[in-house]
Amino acid sequence: MHKIVSGINAVRENIKEDKGIVELFIAKGRKIERLKEILDLAREKSVSIKFKDKIYLDKLASGSPHQGIIGILGTYRYFHLEDLIKISRERKDGGLLLAADHITDTGNLGSLIRTAVFFGVHGLILPRDRSASITDAVHKTSAGGSAYLPVARVVNIARTLKELGDEGFWIVGAAGESTTHIYEFDWRRDLVLVLGSEDKGLSRIVRDKCHHLVCIPRFSHLDSLNVSVAAGIILSEIVRQRRAILSEGSL
Repeated sequence: MHKIVSGINAVRENIKEDKGIVELFIAKGRKIERLKEILDLAREKSVSIKFKDKIYLDKLASGSPHQGIIGILGTYRYFHLEDLIKISRERKDGGLLLAADHITDTGNLGSLIRTAVFFGVHGLILPRDRSASITDAVHKTSAGGSAYLPVARVVNIARTLKELGDEGFWIVGAAGESTTHIYEFDWRRDLVLVLGSEDKGLSRIVRDKCHHLVCIPRFSHLDSLNVSVAAGIILSEIVRQRRAILSEGSL
């Protein structure tokens, strides 16, 4: 079965970033004007281009919207944990990694990736089992963001968090019952932000590996947020604090 990336944004960004698209399928009769940039990139990178009946693309995409364009992947290339550590160490404003504690919904994972890229996260850690992986649905929901965020899959996320702690990263978990608001916490350090699933939150074993737990202040009766929304709120505060220090340093 083909591994695919579908939709204009996802295909464009994956070709641009050399993320493994080896062949491009375009629906016959599709207006080419919107696809000109993609076609130019495909020719530049020697990606094969084929025109297929729309019904063929519908079947390949399993009925999900594809906007008349599908990229065929060789294989998605996950990073090693050591790669993410190295990338983080190279950033002057401190390392910033995300760890997802068994997020199984592909839509939530895609949205989380899009949010992470927007705020400049250096990498994402996923458990190999009981977790969504990088699929076409994730590529599409991330609107091409998956082409820019290094993702590592690990066998045991709790053990990985301990290893990152030993490497000097501060492991911070998001948990609604915490008494420390995200605006009270000092985010100016190498850190891993750990997010749990929307329904279950952080697992006990992962929670035990966190150096600190933080919460987003709540002002209504709702007691939870979509994981990508929660990530966006927390990452916004992290970026605000780090940019403030950089601004002070330049005075």
